[in-house]
Amino acid sequence: MSQAFVVSFQDGRLEEKHLLGGKGANLAEMTRAGLPVPPGFTITTEACLDYYRAGRTLTEERKQDVAAALVRLEEQAGKKLGDAGDPLLVSVRSGAVISMPGMMDTVLNLGLNDETVKGLAGLTGNPRFAYDCYRRFIQMFSDVVLGIPHYRFERVIEKKKEERGVSTDTLLTAEDWQEVIDRFKGIAREETGEEFPQNPMEQLTRAILAVFDSWNNQRARIYRKIHKISDDLGTAVNVQMMVFGNMGEDSGTGVAFTRNPSTGEKSLYGEYLINAQGEDVVAGIRTPEPIQALSERMPPIYEEFLRISRHLETHYEDMQDIEFTVERGKLYILQTRSGKRTAHAAVKVAVDLVKEGVIDKKEALSRVDPDHLDQILHRRIDPKAKLKILAKGLPASPGAASGWVVFDADRAERWAQEGKKVVLVRPETTPEDIHGIVASQGILTSRGGMTSHAAVVARGMGKPCICGCEELRIDGKKKELTVGDTVIREGEELSMDGGTGHVIQGEVPLIDPELSEEFQTLLQWADQFRRLQVRTNADNPADAAKAREFGAEGVGLCRTEHMFMETDRVPLVREMILAENLEEQQTALERLLPLQKGDFKGIFRAMDGLPVTIRLLDPPLHEFLPNLEDLLTETARLAAVPDTDPLKLREKEHLLRKVRALHEFNPMLGHRGCRLGLIHPEIYAMQAEAIFLAAAEAAEEGISVQPEIMIPLVGHVNELKEMRHLIEETAARVRETTGRTVSFTVGTMIEVPRAALTAEAIAGEADFFSFGTNDLTQTTFGYSRDDAEGKFLHHYVDHKILPENPFIILDTEGVGQLVAMGVEGGRRANPSLKTGICGEHGGEKQSIRFCHNTGLDYVSCSPFRVPLARLAAAQAALSEEDLEALQKTV
Repeated sequence: MSQAFVVSFQDGRLEEKHLLGGKGANLAEMTRAGLPVPPGFTITTEACLDYYRAGRTLTEERKQDVAAALVRLEEQAGKKLGDAGDPLLVSVRSGAVISMPGMMDTVLNLGLNDETVKGLAGLTGNPRFAYDCYRRFIQMFSDVVLGIPHYRFERVIEKKKEERGVSTDTLLTAEDWQEVIDRFKGIAREETGEEFPQNPMEQLTRAILAVFDSWNNQRARIYRKIHKISDDLGTAVNVQMMVFGNMGEDSGTGVAFTRNPSTGEKSLYGEYLINAQGEDVVAGIRTPEPIQALSERMPPIYEEFLRISRHLETHYEDMQDIEFTVERGKLYILQTRSGKRTAHAAVKVAVDLVKEGVIDKKEALSRVDPDHLDQILHRRIDPKAKLKILAKGLPASPGAASGWVVFDADRAERWAQEGKKVVLVRPETTPEDIHGIVASQGILTSRGGMTSHAAVVARGMGKPCICGCEELRIDGKKKELTVGDTVIREGEELSMDGGTGHVIQGEVPLIDPELSEEFQTLLQWADQFRRLQVRTNADNPADAAKAREFGAEGVGLCRTEHMFMETDRVPLVREMILAENLEEQQTALERLLPLQKGDFKGIFRAMDGLPVTIRLLDPPLHEFLPNLEDLLTETARLAAVPDTDPLKLREKEHLLRKVRALHEFNPMLGHRGCRLGLIHPEIYAMQAEAIFLAAAEAAEEGISVQPEIMIPLVGHVNELKEMRHLIEETAARVRETTGRTVSFTVGTMIEVPRAALTAEAIAGEADFFSFGTNDLTQTTFGYSRDDAEGKFLHHYVDHKILPENPFIILDTEGVGQLVAMGVEGGRRANPSLKTGICGEHGGEKQSIRFCHNTGLDYVSCSPFRVPLARLAAAQAALSEEDLEALQKTV
């Protein structure tokens, strides 16, 4: 038997996770530790890749490996697969290297057929149990292996319950299940044209192939894309002796976490069902009981499970997600893995484990994904709001959401693409709903528990989720849900609070979150290790203050055009643009100056003692004017009306001529940035004057100001040279007026390739470089972002033409090389040159790592991504430290 392709649990090791998958490695580790794990074997990820290399064929050699491992399992179990007298039954489960809960396929009770089911009934003395197991196997095998829709079988069960006048599956008898089984086999025959397979070895082989195939099913591909998991890892398959939680009142099954996966509190958290199989808990078909209730139902089992849970958490040094089954009073551990958790829980668990002496600060920092910190910063329902609470379910994933009710995943995705916020409402979710969950603000189900599919996936994505809200009556055909006398139809507003489980009618006001002590502690640890500074992109005092609260060390980008775009200022800007002469233009600029000065002063106050980088006006002037097409239509309409006021028509025609004159075929490459400042220096002079006046007044009030004036879109050193001269002249003029000297620096935003290529020359006139990676990506690729993302970029990423969207994750091979070249060239000419980035990439963890490795001084990002950037910068520093340590050992 090839060790690389099939490995028995007792022969595997935790370090072989890349080969055994997460589930297989943990089963092997627990088996070796002497825990009560049902025996089995793992068909490795290498066998999966071998299967795909062979053209999706299981070779004879691989079949022999499986057969040999099965013989060994039969010896351990004391039973044989297919033995009519004492049959061995197995589960066949996927187990990827990186956990993908609910995304791939499982088959339970494999080995049952028309003969072995009789043997199981005789051995247990419980025909109802045996035929219940058989119908479950047929249903799962038909779904996973034969591709027959799950609902076809559910309809048969629902119909049988109606015939018998019972409400739950557990009230159906052995005879009822035998009739259901006959109907199930009829469905399989009808769908496939063949009899349901009776040979257990054929069942096993086909199930293994189905699990391999599930690695590339749609929901698995979508999940990997969302979580950035490689498509080349493959999945392992775990074949394990079945133990049964549905053998009576002394049996059961459950899932538990060693800590609360929503809050991180150190207490056992989970659910169980008496007389049930594991899929009943995960699928949400029945609503389970809290794990603590097991202490009253089966006290010795609860104590044993508690002891094992503590042992597993200590052994793995992390919160564990444990699946267990009790068969006739005996506890079995089916699986353990590091538990999926919310960002709140990830932070608390990481910090608590340090305080408990289990891990160190460096390990704690590596345990929290920077992307997940966004969850902590999500808004919540305003406690002052008056709420019409309709129902209460299980608070499965924290956070609050409002949106249009939608009852199916396809429509959720479609409406979200149209810009609508939606809340997905389902009896329970299945892996096929993954695209709808991605598209939704939150998920609400009437069935299922805290470990159901909806709960686990929502927590992983940081979306609010409420499960098991049994008060809801969901009618998918009528597209409505009913709670008592209240009916909510599809497209109506609904809100939810995933922290309390409250379902609320209508839209609700949301407020900013409060940050926990553990959150602040983790970020303080991050600050101890990171080298990169973290600044913020802020265009107003409120954003600057919020960013400072989150730990920003200055403003890396203040976009002054955003100040112009406020409603009450647009008329003034238009006056400036439409002015017939310099005098009229100057009048408009003089009215804008105090407004700009007030903005700058507010930001200086918020950033007292920290640098503030202010970018002078960047967009083309036409962006402040009405849309050309709309104006054409309006002018034509006025001209067509006989009694139109001639003066009004002339004004419209004048405006139309001006808009046409300023209209650009390609505004991104047109008359904007420093080009605008060179042709209209009076605009930049006004902005510079406002900066210096604001700085002088702030300094008089005792505020420490550090203005950094940034000239946008420089491509040639002469552009910066002339603009720098203008700013220095303005500074001298303000100094004479105020009698106060303001220290300042002048730099540029590097956002066109030529600037990066000639950085050495430009650095002669610059105190700092700020890489505008959004525009640098556009100009390097030759993409207009709006057109690219709307028309072809998603196709490029989906079909692996590009590895990632370059506007989200920095293109290190192309754009990144220009950044590196700009840093190197700039510092050759000016060793004290300060460098940073201020595009959206400044808040993205992979891009931040590149910035660290390239030697930039800072990254700048939106206020709510500052904590993420602080953590990502620390992780980048720690990765470099690990690499250096590794190099020393080689």
